[in-house]
Amino acid sequence: MPLLGWCAATLTSVALASVAMLPVLRTATADEGALVSVDQLRDAGQLSTPSPPASLIPPTTAPTSPSAGPSPSRTSPPAPTRTSSPPAPPAAAATTTTNKDGWTVTTAGDGAPRYVRSFRVEGGQTVIRASEGVIKLVTATPSDGFSVATVQNTPDNLAVYFNEVNHSFIVHVVWRDDEPFAEVSEIGS
Repeated sequence: MPLLGWCAATLTSVALASVAMLPVLRTATADEGALVSVDQLRDAGQLSTPSPPASLIPPTTAPTSPSAGPSPSRTSPPAPTRTSSPPAPPAAAATTTTNKDGWTVTTAGDGAPRYVRSFRVEGGQTVIRASEGVIKLVTATPSDGFSVATVQNTPDNLAVYFNEVNHSFIVHVVWRDDEPFAEVSEIGS
């Protein structure tokens, strides 16, 4: 009998949570194929990892194939231009990085700020980037026992859900007043 009561209580709480989530879920796109995974972003070239500044990269010689035999670069001394450090690319000199409201803001030579921020909640971790009114998911990794879902109806509005039974963490980012605005919330217990 207690087991039957527990099952009824669980079923009722799942039904109530589902009803509470209906307004949010109705705004989601009908085609779940529109959700993009990190692997798809990486394959499409939309996911990039930041490269170190040119000043930290040591100069290297061109790679040679072992089957091509000895090359002149291996036996001859380096050219005189190799003795001085290579000039930094113009864009690297004009790049600035600051922090604003938890976001790392990078401004390149074109003057357009690019925002990146990591969010860590009990349900998982996500990294989101934003630029010129477009919010993009970089990664979303759920904690044990949680699943992850994203909803993005417009380019300037993204919600990342970390869900477990009767409990969700939501990271919601919108583009507002020429910068991203983030809100983290928890539903259920």
